[in-house]
Amino acid sequence: MPGFIDQTGRSIYLDKIPAKIISVVPSLTELLYNLGLKDEVVGITKFCIHPEKWFLTKPKTGGTKTLDIPHIHGLHPDLIIANKEENVKGQVEALAAHYPVWVSDINDLEDAYQAIEQIGDLVGRKESAESIIRDIKRNFTQLIMPKLKPRICYLIWRNPCMTVGGDTFIHSMLEAAGFENVFKDEMRYPIVSLDDIAAKNAEWIFLSSEPFPFKEKHIEEMKEHLPGATFLLVDGEMFSWYGSRMIHAPSYFLNLWHGIHGK
Repeated sequence: MPGFIDQTGRSIYLDKIPAKIISVVPSLTELLYNLGLKDEVVGITKFCIHPEKWFLTKPKTGGTKTLDIPHIHGLHPDLIIANKEENVKGQVEALAAHYPVWVSDINDLEDAYQAIEQIGDLVGRKESAESIIRDIKRNFTQLIMPKLKPRICYLIWRNPCMTVGGDTFIHSMLEAAGFENVFKDEMRYPIVSLDDIAAKNAEWIFLSSEPFPFKEKHIEEMKEHLPGATFLLVDGEMFSWYGSRMIHAPSYFLNLWHGIHGK
């Protein structure tokens, strides 16, 4: 097999289609399943909850930021799939000293399509990867963009409040769904106050299910500070998972739209 350049510009070389793969990125673990892999995946993290049968049966390699490196050594992988943002650089580098480690760096939809395509090549499932990409793109074409986009503040953390800037994958998904991110001029994941949110005149506050699991009680806490906004609990996987779960995102966004217009 040829050499590969991952999304961070690193080169990795494989002399055969990998037979023992570890994924330390939840959304890409699900992608491997949907590419048709089975026993080839020998390890996943404790946050790789999809598919459920893998979560219940596959060996766990720690958390995405707390990898159990000795356990990974014991699994003898011939490919590890990681992510620049979700995994710790030092741990990735430590593993890369022993194994081929392909690192994704995904900030928008195009990066996600590229990752799916490249992982398909890596694991010998090119046609399946191309099919997944076609399905995602076809589903996104069914979304009709509004002329006037609702102004959204998307919160990912509480105490302190954290939102998403314009250089994130979540921002890209908000835009693709037809929403305007009021913090699009910020970088990465800025900490904001309720006063900052109010000053942006956000019409809707989206409270994500991950990484912080917002609940109805958190809406009640914030309502009095933001009386002009409407709050909505949203499925964080639909906005932040950049693998094959993207197939389902457009229909979820349509349902969100129907809910918004119904209010």
